[in-house]
Amino acid sequence: MTQTAQTAQAPRIADEDRLRADLYNYLGLMLSNPPDEMLLAQTASLSGDDTEMGQAIGTLAKLAKVSKPKAVTSEYNKLFIGLGRGELLPYASYYLTGFLNEKPLALLRQDMTRLGLERADSVFEPEDNIASLMEMMGAMIVGRFGPPSEIEAQRAFFNKHIGPWAAHFFGDLETAKNSVFYTPVGTVGRLFMLIEAEAFRMSGR
Repeated sequence: MTQTAQTAQAPRIADEDRLRADLYNYLGLMLSNPPDEMLLAQTASLSGDDTEMGQAIGTLAKLAKVSKPKAVTSEYNKLFIGLGRGELLPYASYYLTGFLNEKPLALLRQDMTRLGLERADSVFEPEDNIASLMEMMGAMIVGRFGPPSEIEAQRAFFNKHIGPWAAHFFGDLETAKNSVFYTPVGTVGRLFMLIEAEAFRMSGR
């Protein structure tokens, strides 16, 4: 299908769902690579409110205003890359089984094939890393690789591949020894995962 045809038939995405997809995509960006100057500037422009999520976003914005790309890159490398391995291993297989490249990855690949999702040629990480999963959810919500997924499909994917471990990972990111800039990223992610889990639970009643 051509881009023009896709645009002509583009379904209406509810504002709430677009915001959800934006947050999934933002977390995916933050976790796939250290933020560059432009992403730091965009983060610095965010504003929060008095809610727990709003306060975490406000803290993240304040840190972005005073953080330099080089320092955040150093922090990112200590957290996720390190010498041999970083402080955290952000993979579903590791969190669910204690080992990399285990059954959760195989099950995810089966579902990716069924949903028409593919790993980008430029990505060499196993598909069950947290950044890829955040991007997949964002894509499913707005239909980046096909029609937007119905809420039932979103719920099934979340409950199978994200819900069982992502909030735990984000909590670890909040309290990691090397986290400074990424502490509020962890808070935002953890709270968002809890909100999504509850929303999916309510929608499944």
